Amino acid sequence: MKKYAFGVDIGGTTVKIGLFETNGQLVEKWEIPTRKEDNGSQILPDIAASLAGKLSGRGISKDEVEGIGIDVPGPILQDEIVNKCVNLGWGVLNVAAEVKKLTGIDEVKVANDANAAALGEMWKGGGESHKNVVMVTLGTGVGGGIILNGKILPGNFGAAGEIGHMTMNLDEDQACGCGKKGHLEQYASATGIARRAKEVLAASDKPSKLREIENPDAKAVFDAAKEGDELALEIVDFVGRTLGLALATISCVVDPEVYVIGGGVSKAGEILTDAVKKYFVKYAFHASEGTEFALAELGNDAGMYGAVKMVIKD
Repeated sequence: MKKYAFGVDIGGTTVKIGLFETNGQLVEKWEIPTRKEDNGSQILPDIAASLAGKLSGRGISKDEVEGIGIDVPGPILQDEIVNKCVNLGWGVLNVAAEVKKLTGIDEVKVANDANAAALGEMWKGGGESHKNVVMVTLGTGVGGGIILNGKILPGNFGAAGEIGHMTMNLDEDQACGCGKKGHLEQYASATGIARRAKEVLAASDKPSKLREIENPDAKAVFDAAKEGDELALEIVDFVGRTLGLALATISCVVDPEVYVIGGGVSKAGEILTDAVKKYFVKYAFHASEGTEFALAELGNDAGMYGAVKMVIKD
């Protein structure tokens, strides 16, 4: 195996790039702007130019580079083709073929950003030492990634791991961001938790620290719950029950060793994971009750680590 590899995490605002040694050591990381004008036509050329500049600056030949791993915020087919990426202005695009042409480096693999983050956490983060991992990302929405036997499970249409769009409530009358109703991210995301707080406060006369805050967000809910606030604890219990049920259902299909929970909401820590695990054990098939729960450790670098792992052989 050659000495170096690149991990590239393409986001809607910036592109995070890491130069790694193929033993897994991060040598350097940096960012460039994501130029989305003209349907994102400059994004890949900008990345290629940045990689070339870094190699030149460090005196590294491209012949010393094992490959380039890239993640993008969209569904990926065959480890190379993005099947539309609205956030970047792309339609169907063979990202791998384009990057090979621009860089002259033959080994290029592409993954969905959430899947890459899951692979990164399995390799160097909260799921380290495991090969079967499901990552749950609780942010503005709910994302996920599935790793089986150390490899990303993308699904036939690139939609495996989209756990935020599991239907949890058939009676929901408000639409999810995707247009359908009753999805997990309407209840377990930061947005969903804030919505639940508003509903609970309106339906009850109980005193609560949350009443002192205009439009309490997910962090306010968990902070109040840690102080024993009764209404906040009810909201946390609701989130734990909903997410615990969702993960128990997932375990009946992929049966991971560990669930790694990341995203902004995960900063709540053990009060969140304890609530989820309580209901997971209640609802899970008995053989899966021992599944572990861990918090993500790589933060915003998870996608970059997962991207490079796709081109680094064990």
